[in-house]
Amino acid sequence: MKYAVLVKPGSKVEGVFNGPSDGELIVRTHARAHDGEANAAVIKILAKHFGVAKSCIEIVSGTTSRHKIVEIIR
Repeated sequence: MKYAVLVKPGSKVEGVFNGPSDGELIVRTHARAHDGEANAAVIKILAKHFGVAKSCIEIVSGTTSRHKIVEIIR
């Protein structure tokens, strides 16, 4: 299943929240957008949220953007 994700790096609160449009998720993370730290944190947060292994989550597009398409393979 694919999800549109908006990443908020450097947030005080970590977690997954509903976005302004249907199906979009907002992922807030403490990690900064530097050397892929935020991408790794997003994968970890989404894995915990959906109850799957980190290897089941892949960033399909937007690796250098705050707007990403993430695919979850169950």
